[in-house]
This record gives sequence, C-alpha cells and structure tokens, in this order.
Amino acid sequence: MNLHTIRPAKGATHKEKRLGRGEASGKGGTSTKGNKGGQSRAGYQRKMAHEGGQMPIQRRIPKRGFNNIHRVEYKVFNLGQIEQLAEKYSLTEFTPENLYINGLIAQTDRVKILGNGELKTKLTFKVNAVSEKAKAAIEGVGGTVEILK
Repeated sequence: MNLHTIRPAKGATHKEKRLGRGEASGKGGTSTKGNKGGQSRAGYQRKMAHEGGQMPIQRRIPKRGFNNIHRVEYKVFNLGQIEQLAEKYSLTEFTPENLYINGLIAQTDRVKILGNGELKTKLTFKVNAVSEKAKAAIEGVGGTVEILK
C-alpha cells in the first residue's frame, strides 16, 4: 500500500447534489424548492412571530393596562418574619448583604420593612425603605434604622 492508493471506504463519501444545473440533472428548474413564494427566493428569511397568514398572537390578544417604567420594586419583610429570620440565621444586623448571603433576596433587590407582627430582639437595620409603624416598633425595642440610597 502506498499513500497515492489510499481511498475512503466504499459508501463513506457521496456525490454533491448539483442543484439548478439543467433539467437533465433531475434537480433543475425549481432546484428542489417547490413552486414560487418567499421560501423559493434568494435571501428569504422567516419573519419573527409570523404564523403563515394566521392572525399573529400579539394581534389576537388585546392590550390591557399600563406598566410604569419608574416603579420601584421592593422585597418586603414584616416584623414577624424578621423575628423568625433573626433566630434562624442568627442575625444581629438586617442588611441586604446579609439577606443575599443567606439566599433570601437577589443581589440587586431593594428591601423594605413593614410593621405587621412583633419584634422582640434588638437589631440594626440598613434597608432601602421602612414604614413609620415598623420604624417606631424597631426603635421601641432599642434597635436602629438606617435608610440606604
């Protein structure tokens, strides 16, 4: 055996289909693309959300309401929840960093404290927002509240 006699195994290679090279090739005329229409044309690209002439879903379903792009979303914690979380995770400081480390919020979440429930332990709070009732309850127990920007 010499290098110039090496060939691929029988059936391992196939002839290339030569589309659009005349009727005698068997693949001439429409070049296996069917008849007419966008898909038979060069440069065809299916449009996003096109449903073949059926009324698209974004037009079938009505638009309702309004989304305020300036809305500020908070992760809300009530005083009753905070009491349980402080025991469970042995927290002395209630900050977004501590909550993120313990997997309670995402890194970019803002935290707000609301006054539902009771707080018995003295804690330091560094949060983005706090209700008046919650602030009074925290300071009544001897804790401190700092509002982050």
